[in-house]
Amino acid sequence: MRASQQVARPRPDRAGNADLAFLAMGHGTVPEQFAAVLVLDADPGVAVVERTLAARAPSVRRLRQRLIGTPPGCGRPVWVDDADFDVRRHVRHLPCRPPGDLTALVDTALTQVISPLSLNRPLWRAAYVTGLSGGGAAVVLVLHHVLADGIGGLAILADLVDGAAGSVPPPPAPAPSTWQLAADAAVGRLQAIRRFPAGWRQFRESMTAGGGFLAPAATRCSLLATTGRDRRAAIAEVALPPVRIAAHAHGGTVNAALLTAIAGGLCTLLHDRGETVDRISIALPVTARHRATRAELGNQVSPLLLTVRGSGPLSERIREVATAVRRRRSQATGPAPIALLGPAFRWFAAVGGYRWYLRRQHRLHTVVSFVRGPDTPIRIAGTRVRSIIPLGVGEAGNITIAFQALSYADTLTVTALADPHRVSDLDNLMTALRSDLDRIAAAPLNMTEH
Repeated sequence: MRASQQVARPRPDRAGNADLAFLAMGHGTVPEQFAAVLVLDADPGVAVVERTLAARAPSVRRLRQRLIGTPPGCGRPVWVDDADFDVRRHVRHLPCRPPGDLTALVDTALTQVISPLSLNRPLWRAAYVTGLSGGGAAVVLVLHHVLADGIGGLAILADLVDGAAGSVPPPPAPAPSTWQLAADAAVGRLQAIRRFPAGWRQFRESMTAGGGFLAPAATRCSLLATTGRDRRAAIAEVALPPVRIAAHAHGGTVNAALLTAIAGGLCTLLHDRGETVDRISIALPVTARHRATRAELGNQVSPLLLTVRGSGPLSERIREVATAVRRRRSQATGPAPIALLGPAFRWFAAVGGYRWYLRRQHRLHTVVSFVRGPDTPIRIAGTRVRSIIPLGVGEAGNITIAFQALSYADTLTVTALADPHRVSDLDNLMTALRSDLDRIAAAPLNMTEH
């Protein structure tokens, strides 16, 4: 074959440094995994859902790929097509725990999120949950964090619901040869050397957004205590439009209103425990991208550390949070420190250093992740999705409570995930959180109460 007729082989599809950092962090007792719980209006049946996923999942190449290691000197692990891919291996049918209400559904879903995915298969699973007390069913879509972040997860979901374009996947491609991997790794090392000055600047900016090398210590309180493997989740659902209107009326966003309410709820919780804390240190994962496609998944988030007042006029607190986020967001839209440190961080995590640090850190009280979901209702297997509940687990260290929030259609859903052995009053927290969100929504133009 003449050179002009040769087809250039694509470069190996390597996992990014941030992706591999999440893989390394998941070596502890809790995997780095997250899920979207799709609550359906009706029960189309597990066979129908399985056929739907079998028809659509292959169009997302990452859902039919495995992550494999490479020989010494051949660079980062690569994604390769799974020649034995079969959707049926990834779909299971589960009965909801009694009594089948929302709490029982979340408890059932949590068993799937906290159960480690096999590295020998594509890193996802779907559980079809039946037996809900109000009728209907639910689909729990679980992804490993090495595969995608929250925005990437929404891109995957968009390819699985009704109306998705879909595509016919090509036959499985062969894995790259050792020679290809070695040559590509050599090119990558040269590029890394050229990028080092820019990478160092990005690292400094990213660390500054995360509080700097010597961040002020978060106020000592019972929110910080060594956690174990067990998790309990609690849900708060509120109408989204009034929260959005109120936040905009005071120069903020839904995210600013959410952070304000969470800080208020945590301070109320601590007050009820007999502790006085008036500011909550919150890590907020942020990204420069607003959406992703099936071809650009992976992790592109970096932490932004904020100190949020838990008392005072709601309007002032929302404005303070919104101003702080606008002023500092640009510092956190580049690669995360865990990505920029690359192999050094992965080694540190693999030998237990990251877990050791998390159990002793006093930089933050909690983590709050907010993702904007679909603006209009979606359907899967011909059935309307009533609500979407975010669930995510990972090594918590000494952070006893973390939050995930997602907007879907006209609803804002907030999930609090806690160590039940450290947080026996989680229901009290959610009552306080709902109260603050209701106050924000009910008084958009006159939020002067304390």
